[in-house]
Amino acid sequence: MDKEQIVFTIILHAGNARSYCFEALALAREGKHTEASARLGKATQELKKAHSMQFDLLQAEANGEKQEMSLLLIHAQDHLMNASLAKDLIKELISMVREKQLSSVGMNNVEQGE
Repeated sequence: MDKEQIVFTIILHAGNARSYCFEALALAREGKHTEASARLGKATQELKKAHSMQFDLLQAEANGEKQEMSLLLIHAQDHLMNASLAKDLIKELISMVREKQLSSVGMNNVEQGE
């Protein structure tokens, strides 16, 4: 695989990961936490694939192969970083959504018991 293909593969997997993360958040807001967790699992797998490709580039450079800096490579790195950040933040948001939903259920049970 040439460098351009590697860069596009990083963009592909990072984009997939980001999409899975936002799907997970939407599912969590609907109370579908098992499905949300599965989407986060898919996001993790996509990020692993992107990181693997990034590692190949880093390893090649560490072995003396100079990497030409290109706007496309910077774009790929930006996608990867944003997808990683999105996953971390969305995991926290899902926890908050779940806590709110659980507390709402408890409040509804109290209200119904009166």
